Amino acid sequence: MTKLLLFLLPTLLLGPQLIEKDNGLECKNMKHTEVYDGPYVSYKGEWIYVQYIVDNHGSKQAKTDSFPLKDKASIQLTVKDSTGGAFSFKLQDKLENEKNQYGNVSKQFALSDIEGNFPAFKKLLLAGGVIDPSYHWTFGDGHLVLTGDFFDRGQHVTEVLWLIYSLEEKARKAGGYVHFILGNHELMNLSGDIRYVHPKYLAAASTLGVPYLQFFDANTELGRWLRTKNIMEKIGNILYVHGGISAEINKLGLPIDSINFMARPFYHDSLFVYPDPRMDTIMLDQGPFWYRGYYTGIPKATVQQVDSSFSLFGVSRIVTGHTVVSDKVSKWFDGKVINTDVPHYKGQSEALYIEGDKFYRVRPDGTKEPL
Repeated sequence: MTKLLLFLLPTLLLGPQLIEKDNGLECKNMKHTEVYDGPYVSYKGEWIYVQYIVDNHGSKQAKTDSFPLKDKASIQLTVKDSTGGAFSFKLQDKLENEKNQYGNVSKQFALSDIEGNFPAFKKLLLAGGVIDPSYHWTFGDGHLVLTGDFFDRGQHVTEVLWLIYSLEEKARKAGGYVHFILGNHELMNLSGDIRYVHPKYLAAASTLGVPYLQFFDANTELGRWLRTKNIMEKIGNILYVHGGISAEINKLGLPIDSINFMARPFYHDSLFVYPDPRMDTIMLDQGPFWYRGYYTGIPKATVQQVDSSFSLFGVSRIVTGHTVVSDKVSKWFDGKVINTDVPHYKGQSEALYIEGDKFYRVRPDGTKEPL
């Protein structure tokens, strides 16, 4: 297993256990250690706790830093990853639920189903001109759209999530935006379904002495952040959703904002017992998280079904992930539906680049060709 080098560099001088190094701070007792996993940021009362797993010559140990809540704005986290890069960020001052709809934008870069594969994620962001090697935002007023399943299977989930988190503020300052639309694997992790979680993270939870579910509960920074995200969004005339829009969702006749509003309280739910029967359609197999009918199954979606979704949501294209049907970003239903789920784990990564009314597939080496 590749060991990731992640260093937490607080900007606060808290006591003699910390020493200055490289314009940051480093624990004296970490001189011969590497941070193996983390950070995990949680809140309790008037304190912020930052936990991580340290690999001390093969022995995994828990480390915890604590900060007064009033000093939140001064805390800076720096992550160094196994690709040799590093990115720094501060905790966001305020987390608010995302908007449901956005107007036309100059350019978009969309990808999905990274599943904890940080190197693949970084390569695509570089290839699309979204970031530079130092993790600065270089996409101007463009929008980065991530359509779910960034959790599970891989061993770089923590780094992937913090990179998305850190890019949000950088994008906003440049006039751009980052959209993180939840997929079924995000919901699985929030609700305690751990069947695809990499063993690294179950071991990390054990080392820290907490249930894995606690990593993303409502008392954590990542848990609170994930709860602000939507399950579908409209950008210009494009609808982004992880799985797709089933005929059953069309029949509900609900607008995007209603679907997001109804789903959000149940992201962490594990009982699947809902007060409103429409929630069974939204949250289960025929819902936006899980639906695969565009590409497989019986009955398979029809052009008429896609057109019905267009009419309901006021769009002319739908972009999904969730179902691998090719090693390339692919068009379906006469180009009305675009699938971005490709086998990143095989090294066959691609992303969708949109500029005006032109659509391209982008490879990790930066080559771009019309879709």
